[in-house]
Amino acid sequence: MIARPAGPPVRTGLSGILLIIGIGWGATQPLAKIAVTGGHGPIGLVFWQLLIGGVLLSIVNRLRGYRLRRDARALRLYAFIALVGTILPNTASYTAAFHLPAGIMSIVIATVPMMAFPMALALGTDRFSTRRTVGLLLGISGVGLIALPGTALPDPAMVAFLPLALIAPFLYAVEGNYVDRWGTDGLDAIQLLQGASLIGCVIALPIALGTGNFVALDTTWGREEWALMALSVIHALVYSGYVWLVGRAGAVFAAQVSYLVTGFGVVWAMILLSERYSILVWAAMAVILAGVALVQPRDRGEAG
Repeated sequence: MIARPAGPPVRTGLSGILLIIGIGWGATQPLAKIAVTGGHGPIGLVFWQLLIGGVLLSIVNRLRGYRLRRDARALRLYAFIALVGTILPNTASYTAAFHLPAGIMSIVIATVPMMAFPMALALGTDRFSTRRTVGLLLGISGVGLIALPGTALPDPAMVAFLPLALIAPFLYAVEGNYVDRWGTDGLDAIQLLQGASLIGCVIALPIALGTGNFVALDTTWGREEWALMALSVIHALVYSGYVWLVGRAGAVFAAQVSYLVTGFGVVWAMILLSERYSILVWAAMAVILAGVALVQPRDRGEAG
């Protein structure tokens, strides 16, 4: 479905929805930081995030009148998206979040489009663009500013965990390029995420139990458990809203949410965790977001 151009009143409403999605999505990194501080193992947290998200998305698809496909091709796709889109990146992110400030995690996650661009060139699904190459270099420079010893990070030892934080955006870029190159076999994004979440539960549960990282939620709930519940619900809702927005306003308009997620992620970290950052962190965020602005695809028909 091709999105129709929206008039000023409609565009204003869509911008408001984009803002709400950005505010909600930005809160997930600080909430993840809170969740891991309770000593819960990352894969145990991932299981519950998948289960809660899977249940919510199942309800959404039931209301939409869609049934979950269970053929072999769909199941293979669900498993791939579960591993590359959630289990592996979120396990890495939860581990990194225990050691890094939530604001830094929010800034680093903005590098997804910069990692996706060279992959798309290698797959032949995109073409070289000077503008986007400059954006890629800016993104690398921004991460370099964060990694400078004794400057951006409050503890120089934290720099060892920065590569771990970059695993998630790398895998999200792999996921996006896979879908762009080979498609989703007729599944829309919400159907795909529902199936991936449920299959992901089946994969993550035995790993969590076998490694002793299962998180039991039958005890008295504290700050960490409520944070896990909140981020799981928020992620499922904002992702569904994002998919709706892509269909209504187009991918280029919806892609602007990346700036909001990073910006509000930093703001939420300051509010919820009382984090404060050096001038170099703010400079790194500005450089990375400038890179994102250059790397983001333009509307079709515009020159590269």
